[in-house]
Amino acid sequence: MSPEFMLVTFVLFLAGSIAVPIASRLGLGSVLGYLIAGIVISPMFNVMGVDVAALQHFAEFGIVMMLFLIGLEMRPRELWLMRSKIFVMGGLQICLTTILVMTISMGFGYVWTMSLTIGLVFALSSTAIVNQTLVEKRLLKSTGGRYSLAVLLAQDITVIPILIVLPLLAAPDLIQLVLIELLELTDVNQHDYHVTVNTVSLVEGLNGWQAAAVTFMAVGGVIILGKFAVTPLFRFVAQARLRELFLSTALLVVVGIALLMTLVGLPPALGAFLAGVVLASSEYKFELENNIDPYRGLLLGLFFITIGAGINFDLLFNSFTIIISLTVGLIILKSVVLLLLAVIYNLKGTDRWLFSLGLAQAGEFGFVLVTLSVTKAVLPKELADTLILIVTLSMLLTPMIFFIYDKFLVPPKIKL
Repeated sequence: MSPEFMLVTFVLFLAGSIAVPIASRLGLGSVLGYLIAGIVISPMFNVMGVDVAALQHFAEFGIVMMLFLIGLEMRPRELWLMRSKIFVMGGLQICLTTILVMTISMGFGYVWTMSLTIGLVFALSSTAIVNQTLVEKRLLKSTGGRYSLAVLLAQDITVIPILIVLPLLAAPDLIQLVLIELLELTDVNQHDYHVTVNTVSLVEGLNGWQAAAVTFMAVGGVIILGKFAVTPLFRFVAQARLRELFLSTALLVVVGIALLMTLVGLPPALGAFLAGVVLASSEYKFELENNIDPYRGLLLGLFFITIGAGINFDLLFNSFTIIISLTVGLIILKSVVLLLLAVIYNLKGTDRWLFSLGLAQAGEFGFVLVTLSVTKAVLPKELADTLILIVTLSMLLTPMIFFIYDKFLVPPKIKL
C-alpha cells in the first residue's frame, strides 16, 4: 500500500471525524458536515493531485447499497400500494420541472435539444442526501417522508429512459468537435494502445428491440434469482457460522446485481433497489441490513466529501452572481412545482413543507447525465461544467434548507 493512498485515506477520515461532530452539535446534520469537510480539504487534494472524480465513482457504490436497504424495507405489496404516488405524482414532478426548465433555457437562447437535456438533469433530486437526512431526523415514516421517497423512486426509474433518449439529442456541430477531440487524443496517446481497456457491455452493437430484450431479461433474472436462489445461498452460507463469510456473501449479491445492471446500461442503484424489494420477505432480511448498513454509511460519507471537494471554485468565483442566481432559482422553481403537487395530493402542515423543500435540489444522477451528454455530443463542455456546479451547489444547500425547515417550520411541540 503506497504512502500516497494512506495519506489520502487519512485526510478523508480526519476531515469527516472533525467536521461531522461539529455540524451535528450545531444541529446542521451529518450530510452538511461531510460536505464542509470536502470543501476544506479540496485545496489539499488539488496540491496532491488527487482524482476526486475517481473517488466519487467509487463512493457512489454507497448509493447502490442505500437503495438496496430501502428496497429491503419495502415489500412488493407496499410498493404496489404506492404505485399512484410513484408513477403519477413522480411523473408529474419530472414532466413539469423539465418543461419549465426547458422553457427558461430556450429563453436564454439554447436550442430545444440542449434545453430538454438541462430540464431532465435538473428534474432529478438527490436520493442520497434526502434519504440520509430523513433517516437522521426520523422523518422517513412521516407522510411527507413517504411521499418524498415515492417521488425519488420515480426519478430513479426515469433515469433508464433518459439514458436511452439522450444520445438521440446529439447536435451535429458538437459531434464534429467530439470527433476532433478524440482524434487529437489518439494522436497524443498513440503509443499507449496496449494499456487501453474496453468496457464490456451486453447491449453494445444491438438494435433497439434486442437491447430492450436483453435488459428485460437481466431485470427478470434479478427478480428470479432474488426470489429463488439468494435465500438458499444465505442459508447455505449461514451453516458455516462465520459472520465475515455472511458479510462477504451479502456484498457479493449487491456487487453482482450492480455489475449486471451496468452491463445492460441501467443504473446499478435501480437494480439494487429491485433486489432489495425481492428480498424484503426473506428470513435473512435483518442480517442483510445489519451487515450492509455500516458500509453504506461509510461510502455515503465519502461520497458527500467528494461532492464538496469537487466544487470548481475557479468557475464559481468567475461567475459567482450568475451561478448563485441560477442555483437559487432552480431550488425555488422546484419548490413551487412540488408545493403545487403537495396541494393537489392534499398534503398539509409540516408534511407539505417537508415534501416541497426537501426535494428542491438537483441530484447525483445529474453528474451521470451531464457526463453522458458531453460524450454523446449533446452539450458543450463549458455548459456542462456550469450545470455540474449548479447541481453540486444545490446539493450543498439542501442540509441548510432542512435546517431552516427544522428550526422555523416545525412547531416545537412536535419536534423529534
